[in-house]
Amino acid sequence: MTTEAARTGGSSGRRGGHWIEHWDPENETFWAESGERIARRNLWFSVMSEHIGFSVWSLWSVMVLFMGPEYGLAPADKFFLVAVTTLVGAVLRVPYTFAVAKFGGRNWTIISALMLLVPTTAAWFVMEPGTSYGTFLLIASLTGIGGANFASSMTNINSFYPLRKKGWALGMNAGGGNIGVPVIQLVGLLVIGTAGAAHPHIVLGIYIPLVVVSAVCAALFMDNLAPVKNDTGAAKDAAREPHTWIMSLLYVGTFGSFIGYSFAFGLVLTTQFDRTPLQAASLTFIGPLLGSLVRPVGGQLADRFGGARITLWNFAAMGAATLVVIFAAVQESLPLFLVGFIALFVLTGVGNGSTYKMIPGIFQNKALERGLTGEAAAAYGRRLSGASMGLIGAAGAVGGLGINLAFRQAFMTTGSGTPAFVSFLAFYALCLVVTWAVYLRRPAGARSAAEPGTGEADEEAPRPVYAEV
Repeated sequence: MTTEAARTGGSSGRRGGHWIEHWDPENETFWAESGERIARRNLWFSVMSEHIGFSVWSLWSVMVLFMGPEYGLAPADKFFLVAVTTLVGAVLRVPYTFAVAKFGGRNWTIISALMLLVPTTAAWFVMEPGTSYGTFLLIASLTGIGGANFASSMTNINSFYPLRKKGWALGMNAGGGNIGVPVIQLVGLLVIGTAGAAHPHIVLGIYIPLVVVSAVCAALFMDNLAPVKNDTGAAKDAAREPHTWIMSLLYVGTFGSFIGYSFAFGLVLTTQFDRTPLQAASLTFIGPLLGSLVRPVGGQLADRFGGARITLWNFAAMGAATLVVIFAAVQESLPLFLVGFIALFVLTGVGNGSTYKMIPGIFQNKALERGLTGEAAAAYGRRLSGASMGLIGAAGAVGGLGINLAFRQAFMTTGSGTPAFVSFLAFYALCLVVTWAVYLRRPAGARSAAEPGTGEADEEAPRPVYAEV
């Protein structure tokens, strides 16, 4: 047990150290005296582990750039490789959500980090011409466990922070993890540019030790929160709650776009614009990097102006950027295509931050609607928001699968990704309408007590419970 943990309430009675018995982040005195310091330390090392997890999840978006004609794979085969990786990562996010309460946030971070050694070492042995496509599919599916790390990491950090700080904290945690995508792409660029496209093992040789380092750091510097316990009732309640599935739809539009575009960007450049692997690698990292860096900004904007408002305008901007991409693809203008595509990445990052800020706010307001106040309302909000995050995160990752399958089908049938972008445009329009209709549209005569300048609330008028998320 750490010294700081002892000051916050002592051992929970479970075996091993690093367990914190008492945790009350909504208490401002507790937060100022010790809570914030402990939460920040756990946040930074959670970011490290999630960062490596995202890099491993993105591994095959880089490996396919090393797979020249000697591997005998068509573009559609490569799109399917990254699609399988996305699918497995999405499905595993659900059980990973509940692993934190079962094993403890620190303990599960160690376990999930070490599990990344399986796909990375396996790839080391099979990454060469002559390996069967089925073997590549199997190893690519194993890398999906890196994407599942997001769910457990976000659930863990959500428990450490008070509601007023969740937008920033979850944005930092997710953004730091998302940066794992462009970082491994930069590593791939460096290897291709210096050693050539025949040396994918160098990339793996860099990441296998980093996996071990992230596990060791989690063991030394992170903590488990004893008050966080699995609640199967919460999972069932979250699954029955319509807002869980509404937010899943919106997160498909933001995170699904981010991860789907990240995995497909290099293949789109090599297939539609005939770029060489080196030329593609020199461009693919830019969009994911900017999208990752801006995610905390999306969370902060949501903290200040409301997640629903930021999300609404963000989907409008994503639609505009998609129109630019479609026009550029038709005109075969690579510079304009890059401008539109990179703008899409930036907007997915903003939307990722704003949508995840909405989740705890929605369930906090649900608690208020039920007549709960104070710590009871906060506990109810944490209970359902934590349970829903795994489902929402999994749905978002499935969106990435949809994007890669849409690209695969578009290139198989037309030789161009333009039909896929048209379908994405329609989906962003749907997300915009849903955001407005559910979270911003005001019933006639309704007033929100949370709005400044509205005067006394009309107790007889219906209250728009979710408008301030």
